[in-house]
Amino acid sequence: GKAYVREKVCQEYRMLGKENFRTLTIIANSRKYSNGTFEEIGHLVREIVSLAETCCAHGADPSCYDAGSTALSIKSCQADSPFPAHPGTAECCAHEGLERKLCLAALRHPPQPLPRYLQPSDKELCQAFRQDPREFADRFLYEYSSSYSQAPLPVLVGSTRTFLSMVSTCCISSAPTPCFLKEKMERKALSLLTLTSNRICSRFSAYGKDKVSFSYLTSLAQKAPGASFEELLPLAEDAAELSAQCCDSLAEDCMQKRLLEHTTKVCTALSGRDGPFADCCRGKNLMENHFCILAMLPAPAPQVPGVYEPTNKELCGKDGALHATRFLFELARRHPCLPDAVLAKLYDSSGKIREGCCSSKDPSACLDSKRKRIQAELFPFLEKAHQLCGMYHKLPFLDFKKKLRESLAQAEPEAGSEHLEQLLEQRVSFASTCCLPDAPPLLCASKV
Repeated sequence: GKAYVREKVCQEYRMLGKENFRTLTIIANSRKYSNGTFEEIGHLVREIVSLAETCCAHGADPSCYDAGSTALSIKSCQADSPFPAHPGTAECCAHEGLERKLCLAALRHPPQPLPRYLQPSDKELCQAFRQDPREFADRFLYEYSSSYSQAPLPVLVGSTRTFLSMVSTCCISSAPTPCFLKEKMERKALSLLTLTSNRICSRFSAYGKDKVSFSYLTSLAQKAPGASFEELLPLAEDAAELSAQCCDSLAEDCMQKRLLEHTTKVCTALSGRDGPFADCCRGKNLMENHFCILAMLPAPAPQVPGVYEPTNKELCGKDGALHATRFLFELARRHPCLPDAVLAKLYDSSGKIREGCCSSKDPSACLDSKRKRIQAELFPFLEKAHQLCGMYHKLPFLDFKKKLRESLAQAEPEAGSEHLEQLLEQRVSFASTCCLPDAPPLLCASKV
């Protein structure tokens, strides 16, 4: 309702004061419209701050806020609107009044596939800061927040605040270089938290809770192929719970606290049995340990007996989803270089197959025919994807490209050189983006 929205904004404005309210508005809107330009975000921030300043003042007319926010929504709907463009704006503008405002407020851009913020050198930072401290701060808040738009709001606020404090302290210091060194060391855990939580929450916003749990399960299975399904499933469910609790939370330390607890659980369960996990878990800093686990490359495939295959009856029973997940888990640990995007596609397809077949007249016949197709068409494809990423992990980039060119020429001796180059570029682009542990989920889904 109207009063609630006004009260919420005014309470925030009074509590934070104008400058902090303005900073928070830049961060929140840069996150929300991560494809917007600096100028577009600037227009929006000026309007929001001016609305709060005028209508939250003592003795302001109670209808001031409602009238001001209506004028703002009308401006958003004009063809020459100065605010960030969004494909959903037209649908929102078909509504009127409060419905239109709530619809516009709910819009947000999809996340950037990869963070694009590049920190300038200390010298460049100080140059820009001395030139115009306010413009420098605004531009940094915009660039950093739109780049790490999936990191939880409290994490971004803390990270940007300490960065700007470091710049303003060190650029007026008599010895800037040692000052920056010391401050960067102190910020390290917070920088890692921003990077890690942006990655975790990007995956959560793309996949949702169940699929995040599956993605984490297969990632652990590929890094610790000796661990059993029963050992890894609780860790995967804990990671999904962490994402659900903290990605949209406004609690100051939700992400940090839960991430440290989760890292302790993973290290307790896996560091005793596996070389790379033992190495990652040795450090005193749990944040660095978690980052190390995330960046870990797949382990060699284990020598385990034949693949577990659920029966038709199990797949259509009440624990059908669990049986299907166990089958995909076994597939992942036997193909440790299969990228997350391919496994995520398999997860979606297996759900659709079960849904379609188990509700059909003859579930067994339906599932049997699907199995035949999977064995004929899918397994050879998985083998190719596994080999491609395996080769990418093993070889230096130029050697990888050379070997890939040779194997493509062998596989397609009839193909012209132009077609071969096209195929090569396509595979190289896929491998260099999607074979990595932190591959962007939405971008890679479209590349599969």
